[in-house]
Amino acid sequence: MQDTLTVVLAGGVGSRLSPLTDDRAKPAVPFGGKYRIIDFTLTNCLHSGLRRILVLTQYKSHSLQKHLRDGWSIFNPELHEYVTVVPPQQRKGGKWYEGTADALFHNMWLLSRSDAKYVVVLSGDHIYRMDYDAMLTQHKASGAGLTVACMDVERSEASAFGIIAVNDDNIVTSFIEKPMDPPSIPGHSDRSLVSMGVYVFSMDVLKAALNQDADKTHSEHDFGKNIIPQLIPSNTVHAYRFAEQDKGRVKRDCYWRDVGTIDSYYEANMDLLEPVPPLNLYQKNWAIRTYEPQYPPARTVSSATGNEGIFINSMIANGVVNSGGSVHHSVVSSNVRIHDGATVMDSIIFEDVSIGAGCQIQNCIIDKHVEIPPNTEIGFDKKKDAQRFHVSEKGVVVIPESYQF
Repeated sequence: MQDTLTVVLAGGVGSRLSPLTDDRAKPAVPFGGKYRIIDFTLTNCLHSGLRRILVLTQYKSHSLQKHLRDGWSIFNPELHEYVTVVPPQQRKGGKWYEGTADALFHNMWLLSRSDAKYVVVLSGDHIYRMDYDAMLTQHKASGAGLTVACMDVERSEASAFGIIAVNDDNIVTSFIEKPMDPPSIPGHSDRSLVSMGVYVFSMDVLKAALNQDADKTHSEHDFGKNIIPQLIPSNTVHAYRFAEQDKGRVKRDCYWRDVGTIDSYYEANMDLLEPVPPLNLYQKNWAIRTYEPQYPPARTVSSATGNEGIFINSMIANGVVNSGGSVHHSVVSSNVRIHDGATVMDSIIFEDVSIGAGCQIQNCIIDKHVEIPPNTEIGFDKKKDAQRFHVSEKGVVVIPESYQF
């Protein structure tokens, strides 16, 4: 789409996802055994025909930039297609990005030199499948200055999001960022309509809004807190109902998760292990693209003591060798070694991890390059685990990258 520029916001600190984000940006955190979180947003762009993409980075971006180089150098610049990483240019008084809207304001020169009429603004740290073309089509037909993608969620979970109210014409009448007591959808007291952080702007409206916001000394320069409320009185902010997309087309997963905490990240991975997963990674016409090293196939091996390596209801990436261990309801990334008599349950194992003989592991996230000594138990004694590791509110134990036992 030559009339559309896509901007992916990928520079956030992601502090609530620590320690997984201690040395990498949140969009670069591994997910689902072989992917990175940003792969889902970029795959949506690829399949939606959006191939002019700027990725705005800032916080600990090396891992993210390496992944984009290795996995996403697929577009043809001669056809004006690209995925371009844009670190802070400090063009505005030597400052870093100070908010989502400020990140775009700092790069106003890129917007100005573009011939695009529309700008799609996306977050690089959500897990979902979405056809942005359908949203763009609605935006163009409605004449809106801004279209906000939204979906209804349980009201008990809505306080983590921006809450939208709309009229019968899907014009946004109010927007409240992360209220303690979220208002409900009329007629549905247990549901709230929330913003997905997916925006389509008309270029002239975006430029004007960014310039106006930049002049406000007390603004947080944030789309949810400042830009959207600023535009609502003009009646040009429209809502796009995600769950109602693709009418008359092949219906795609109406699944969207903000994996902003350890527990939400863990649960989104576990969702992939459901008998009928809410997000179908095996949909042939919407394959999730990533970079994957050339490891050999995964295999199981009988140990010297006669134990058979087994996997039960788990996702296993290439290069995994299970030598007499038992893996249940877990997500295992590439090049992992599971030794004789080890048991792994309800866990997420990142790349290049070795789990020693006789280990008992449950409810864990184990980051890269960790070697767990034989007969280690993790996930059974919360107080003991908390002395060494981060333990989430729901009891998920996180072993950080390269941890030395």
